[in-house]
Amino acid sequence: MTADRLRSLALDDLDDPPLRPLPHPVADLLAALAAPPRLVAHLRAVHDVAAQLVEWTGQRHPALQFDRAAVLFGAATHDIGKTLHRGELSGPGSDHEAAGRDLLLAHGVDARLARFAASHASWDAPDVGFEDLLVSLADKVWKNKRVPGLEDLVVGQLAQAGGRERWEVFLELDDELGRIGDEAGARLGFQAAQAV
Repeated sequence: MTADRLRSLALDDLDDPPLRPLPHPVADLLAALAAPPRLVAHLRAVHDVAAQLVEWTGQRHPALQFDRAAVLFGAATHDIGKTLHRGELSGPGSDHEAAGRDLLLAHGVDARLARFAASHASWDAPDVGFEDLLVSLADKVWKNKRVPGLEDLVVGQLAQAGGRERWEVFLELDDELGRIGDEAGARLGFQAAQAV
């Protein structure tokens, strides 16, 4: 696929599913790396879900301060290491994580943003920030996968920031993740339609 077609896949308006475009610098980098179209589609789907989670968090939990732009960049680039480890596009593996961080650093991305490529699968590590948790959550729920331990960490931070009961926050988050999960079929179809 040409660089222009990759940019189009990353940026053009979509009706089905209606996914937000990736940030232009990310689209340009993916085109320069000749990223597989399936990876571009995956990053776009996860980025869209992250945007939904960022909006929901801002509306429902305004007391929680977090870097919204970092979450969106992290979601848009979390699997970029799969441009180097293409076997991990359709099979298991974690080599893409550190490779992705290093790739982003080599292209001038600040370490504060490049970290998501390495941390998105390490949500249970000590001292993981809320931004990292949202990127990890988006990377699961885009396909309607629920991970109770991850969701519990998100609930804990939301409840603490707002001084609310955990069960209340859990019910709200559960509803939102259910709503997002209901749209997973269209996102999965969009990704599957793209070449590896």
